Amino acid sequence: MSSDFEPHRRFLFGVAYRMLGAVAEAEDAVQDAFVRWASADRGDVLEPRAYLARVVTRLCLDRLRSARAKREAYVGTWLPEPIVEAPDTRVADDLSVALLMTLERLSPLERAAFLLHDVFDMDYVAIAGVLERSEAACRQLATRAREHVREERPRFEPQPDAEARLTAAFAAAMVSGDVDALAGLLAEDAVLYSDGGGKRRAALNPIYGRAKILRFFVGVRAKHGEILETRVVRINGLAGFVVRGHEGLETLALETSGDRIVALYAIRNPDKLAHLA
Repeated sequence: MSSDFEPHRRFLFGVAYRMLGAVAEAEDAVQDAFVRWASADRGDVLEPRAYLARVVTRLCLDRLRSARAKREAYVGTWLPEPIVEAPDTRVADDLSVALLMTLERLSPLERAAFLLHDVFDMDYVAIAGVLERSEAACRQLATRAREHVREERPRFEPQPDAEARLTAAFAAAMVSGDVDALAGLLAEDAVLYSDGGGKRRAALNPIYGRAKILRFFVGVRAKHGEILETRVVRINGLAGFVVRGHEGLETLALETSGDRIVALYAIRNPDKLAHLA
């Protein structure tokens, strides 16, 4: 029974994760889709992949609608749960933290239309069936979402060699606490996003500018002590680290442009790191 579902599991998780920005919730949505698939009359299902995409998308829309109040009350900056891979892994650009943060600001229907069309190449006729809207309405939803993404999404093209040098230098400076070395790696207009979710100390708003970011790092180190362990990884396609300190795990992803770090994404909320434990 599962043999005809498993070939689609990775694809379905990709849809659900991009919709929800949460690993465990995405896995739950895929499992719910499996349960429905197992009990469905599949005699009339001509395209299992499209059918399952419709099921998962609707499950995600239900979750997003019920979670809206919770998201609006979230303490501080919201970041997606990290997808952590080996350092040499390259993942799709549409998994980037910056894009997922932008998608979070779209309506659930806009997000679904954009992802299904622009990321998963589904035609508008099929999307209309998924969203239970007219084809014209789905085109409008996707167009609005696309314009919003273009307006807000930064476009940085990291160079692999420069990124590797910056990552190694940042790791050394972070572990040693060398503020001058950190200053030399950050762009003057760099930005730090820090997600503690009210569970751990984090900046409630993005921190803009190299000087302010350095003050934040100094303050965190003074309060919480030295780093116990650092592991180099890729986080949603970005160079980054899984860090273990006295408070537990956290992740830090670096977005680079040229020879400088232009954005940092720190996740300290333990609820978002449970799948890494």
